[in-house]
Amino acid sequence: MNRADDTKTQESLQGAAAAPGVAIGPAVCLRGHGIEVLRVPIQRHAVDREVERFAAAVASVEAELEATESRIAETFGSDLASIFHAHSVILRDSSFARRIDRMIRRERVNAEWAVQAVADDLGEKFAQVKSQHLRERGEDLRDVTRYLLRALAGKMSSPGVGEDFGRDVVVVSHELTPDEVLRLGRRGAVGFAIEVGGANSHTAIVARALDVPLVTGIVEITNRVADDDPVVVDGEEGRLTLHPRSETLDACRNLQRRRRRNEEARSTAARELPARTVDGTDVELLANVELADELEDVRRFGASGIGLYRSEFLYLEKSPELPSEEEHVAVFRELLEALAPQTVVVRTLDLGGGKVARGLVPENEENPVLGQRGIRLALARPDVFRLQLRALFRAAPFGNLRIMAPMVTAVEEIRALRLLCDEVCAELETEGAEYQRDVELGAMVEVPAAVLIARQLAAEVDFLSIGTNDLIQYTLAVDRTNEHVAGLYQPLHPAVLTMIQLVVEAGRRQRVPVALCGEMAASPRCVPLMLGLGLRQLSMSPRGIPGVKDVVRALDLGAAEALGRRCIAAATAQEVEELLGAFGAASLQRGSRARAG
Repeated sequence: MNRADDTKTQESLQGAAAAPGVAIGPAVCLRGHGIEVLRVPIQRHAVDREVERFAAAVASVEAELEATESRIAETFGSDLASIFHAHSVILRDSSFARRIDRMIRRERVNAEWAVQAVADDLGEKFAQVKSQHLRERGEDLRDVTRYLLRALAGKMSSPGVGEDFGRDVVVVSHELTPDEVLRLGRRGAVGFAIEVGGANSHTAIVARALDVPLVTGIVEITNRVADDDPVVVDGEEGRLTLHPRSETLDACRNLQRRRRRNEEARSTAARELPARTVDGTDVELLANVELADELEDVRRFGASGIGLYRSEFLYLEKSPELPSEEEHVAVFRELLEALAPQTVVVRTLDLGGGKVARGLVPENEENPVLGQRGIRLALARPDVFRLQLRALFRAAPFGNLRIMAPMVTAVEEIRALRLLCDEVCAELETEGAEYQRDVELGAMVEVPAAVLIARQLAAEVDFLSIGTNDLIQYTLAVDRTNEHVAGLYQPLHPAVLTMIQLVVEAGRRQRVPVALCGEMAASPRCVPLMLGLGLRQLSMSPRGIPGVKDVVRALDLGAAEALGRRCIAAATAQEVEELLGAFGAASLQRGSRARAG
């Protein structure tokens, strides 16, 4: 939107401030955003089929939530991911599912009606309690209900959410779930205005994490705003301005420019400072991304490259169809050209274990986390994997590409990957296609088996990358999405730290670089320990880089190495926590003395 339409009357619609910032753009209204639920009687002989339909919807939503939680944990950390974990907990609540099952059978009604009726009854009970925590569970229940209704309607997202609106639009809707804000914010929405939801809702929390302005509580906004209406969303004042006058737009643009200048000044200062310890050791801080849209953040927050590009996102977005070779090439080329000459590490398709692309991932695996996933799935589907490899080697001339295989458990998998790469390059050579053959290959270390053969793996690859999220899960045999054992998911467990140290030592002996990605890489509390264990490459969400860089620049590597030795010798995760707490307190005191001096 370049100018105001001063022929129409400016109107100010007041709501509640939920996510700060100011956004200007044409409105996109998600009308009919909710799914109309009708009561449809079913015949006795069709009851079992309707129950099966409901069970299939639960399985579909559960897989989608697990994939979303995993991606959010890797990108934004466990606090934000816990929102989606809360949804999974409700979905797995056997009493919730049993009530819906009973209603379908007892009243012989369609699954949609049963889901809505049970959710409405529980929602009323949640609304009446005084506990803020339980009222939040009511909000989660509404979100889960909408997920289920979408799945029953055969839609993985609500009407309009899967569409490509172009960039710089303001989305107007009756209500948005956290995953819808996530999808739309990553597709180019610059602001949100909704009727339902509060400033502390999970939807608002996600909007703030994305740094996208949000105003909630605007009554009947979907009846007052039309598609392409020029609007301004003011997440500071909790206001939406419809048909803004020229002077209103000018004031908002001035505010945007001031905010942008301030942010850019902070970002520039952070970018220009090296990630170097006080005793002169350089640390490489890389970015984890899954969308080309995140490239701006990679540059803005001063990443020295991309340490993990999650290529499976294209499969998830295209599901149930598969992305074409040309679509792959376009995405990889954009990444490589934008970052050249910096490194871009592309993780080959990491599907399975909860990340589902229909038509590719095996269905009905009893334990998908231990099933056909990562490099196993890729090698089992060479027809699909060859296409991705062809695209990678074709895109390689446009930047500094590295290819990384996920979920490696055996040297044979790396050898099979190299053989497949040779075959693909021979094909491209025969076709006369432009490609680059000398691309470094690496392996992710995410399971204990890979740790214990890290020396042998290091002899076969050009680099290693430790994926702490899965490594912790497999080492401790804990599913952190299972509320019964989630407390046993301990990143600082001495066994996990020993695993990390073993991989670092194997890389050092083979002169192969070792990086670490996952939540531990972005934790300022854990960074001194990770460096003390010998790591010099950390890959994280771009937004986590400035905070980690501050820690690195204040750190004495000798003290970090001493910390690492003490933590490795600890008997429990609690002891490690205490050592990190004491180290952090001592660091603060040293910093205070230095500033006073």
